[in-house]
Amino acid sequence: MSAPKFKNIFIQGPITPAFISESIEKHQDKLNIGGHSIFLGQVRADDINSKNVMAIEYTAYEEMALEKMHEIREALFMKYPLVCLHVHHSLGIVKTGEICLFVFTSAAHRESAISACSEMVERIKSELPVWGKEIFNNDSYQWKINK
Repeated sequence: MSAPKFKNIFIQGPITPAFISESIEKHQDKLNIGGHSIFLGQVRADDINSKNVMAIEYTAYEEMALEKMHEIREALFMKYPLVCLHVHHSLGIVKTGEICLFVFTSAAHRESAISACSEMVERIKSELPVWGKEIFNNDSYQWKINK
């Protein structure tokens, strides 16, 4: 018996504006949606100990992350009256200024979409086995700590 397949949330490299736009456009025919909430996570050019972050290299324990994402997604569909909930997270190198996380929720009313989107982002940060290696302008690095 094979392991269950969960929806893949991972994208190699940055999440492009075109991908985000196309995702939104696909929802125009869903006429029971009254509100969308979108969170876009962007790589910051932080200055840490006089070194500038140039990129983050994301890695994940993919199988475990996808299973956990499925659990979180199911819990949010039980908690909120959502129509859609989509999550896309980068793997590999994402440069400063580029998008690394795209969370997109849709519901009949904005309150549910906004609350579910916010909760999803917080749960991704605290529960998913995804790690970011901050790469500095001097080619050194450190593992990112989520706050």
